[in-house]
Amino acid sequence: MRHEALEFGAVNHSDSLVFPNGGDMKTKTVLLTLALCLVAAAVCFASDVQVGNWKLNEAKSKLAPGVPKNSTVVYEATGDGVKVTVDGSDKDGKATHNEWAGKVDGKDYPVTGDPNSDTRSLKKVNDHTLQLTAKKGGKVTLSGQIVVSADGKTRTVTTSGSDSEGKKFKNISVYDRQ
Repeated sequence: MRHEALEFGAVNHSDSLVFPNGGDMKTKTVLLTLALCLVAAAVCFASDVQVGNWKLNEAKSKLAPGVPKNSTVVYEATGDGVKVTVDGSDKDGKATHNEWAGKVDGKDYPVTGDPNSDTRSLKKVNDHTLQLTAKKGGKVTLSGQIVVSADGKTRTVTTSGSDSEGKKFKNISVYDRQ
């Protein structure tokens, strides 16, 4: 072992190998392990492709006339759940803002600021797809799917429902990651 260590420039001093640049083998091993743990943690937190800031790409979207438009959507991880903040405009062009926080478990959680729903639920279909349901007074007002592209740069939200006047609509909203 002593001869092989000398070939690589290491010198044996008691219990540990010391390299010519002054580094201790144990210290380097601990630092490398710590760095790998930090990288693994970052990958775990970044694994939810929905999390991030999304901006509506109106040119690629097919929006029904007379329904609210969500211009920006922000998904934030919150412990074992998610917080969704939506800014946009109503059918008359007036600014809107609503927020929802809950788990992605298919259960209803309260939403604030949305005149068309008082609860929303999200359910994971797969790593890139969520099922969305919005309700007002226990009645479904909107349902759809949220799909993030394989490269994570585009989010397509396909929804259908009824507006406040009972008219049915279908939207395909395409968002770009910011």
